[in-house]
Amino acid sequence: MIEPQRHREHREKSERRLPWNGTSGEKIWLALEIGNSRLHWALFRGETLDSAWNTEYLPESVIYQLAQSQTLDDLLVAISPTQNRAEEDAEEQTGDSSFPSPPPLLLASVVPSQTAIWETYPNVRVITLNEVPLKAMYPTLGIDRALALWGAGKTWGFPMLVIDAGTTLTFTAADANQCLVGGAILPGLGLQFATLGQKTGQLPLVEIPDFALPSRFALNTTEAIKSGVTYTFLAGIKDFIQAWWNLFPDGKIAIKGGDRTLIVNYLQALYPDIATHLIVEPNLIFWGMREIVKLL
Repeated sequence: MIEPQRHREHREKSERRLPWNGTSGEKIWLALEIGNSRLHWALFRGETLDSAWNTEYLPESVIYQLAQSQTLDDLLVAISPTQNRAEEDAEEQTGDSSFPSPPPLLLASVVPSQTAIWETYPNVRVITLNEVPLKAMYPTLGIDRALALWGAGKTWGFPMLVIDAGTTLTFTAADANQCLVGGAILPGLGLQFATLGQKTGQLPLVEIPDFALPSRFALNTTEAIKSGVTYTFLAGIKDFIQAWWNLFPDGKIAIKGGDRTLIVNYLQALYPDIATHLIVEPNLIFWGMREIVKLL
């Protein structure tokens, strides 16, 4: 895969500037995953994840505020004014002498328009696919999928299958040699419900069911939609997991994404033997980013 000249020049500039070296435990840095619908943040102290949170997409003016932050409290307020942790820990964190201004920002994005906005931050490193040490990756593999798989495998071991239950539902797997096996992409649970309501003439817009499974055989349209989407969605997950174990009987499975808790609860009710083997971890991409930092 040939890296565009503009991205190569930006990456080389960032590599020269970012203060990754030194005592890792003293370095404060930010990780940002730009997803399809939200921003996912993490604050690291060296290799230790201090906190993680989500925000909506932010205006460009926030980047300027972020770069001007002089204390950790200022930093967190600039990113997310509603971030309670900033208020709770302000007194403790403000005096942190190891705080770099602006702090390094490690960025992984699947939304090019958002990537361009955050590339203006003065201390940013955009992670590219060729920096993830997985073998046999194809050029269009999403950086989010690659990082989550790498983070999960390095944390719990390979073979590893990662299920990301977010806006889309993705399966991404690697074998014991850290070689990409492949995966699949389909609409996530919420997107499937939304599509039926938006793309049909008479079907209603239905919300994702709560933690109680819907009746399988429904007697009204709304409940029929809940049943059809939910049970076929879960059956698809079950089928992929069984196929994974057929290939790798000792293979591990980690699940992340905004719908992870709901899906795990559903699986516990329908397929408890599967649910008990799932590693539920929302921060897989951040573990992948941490592994990249170790290599810098």
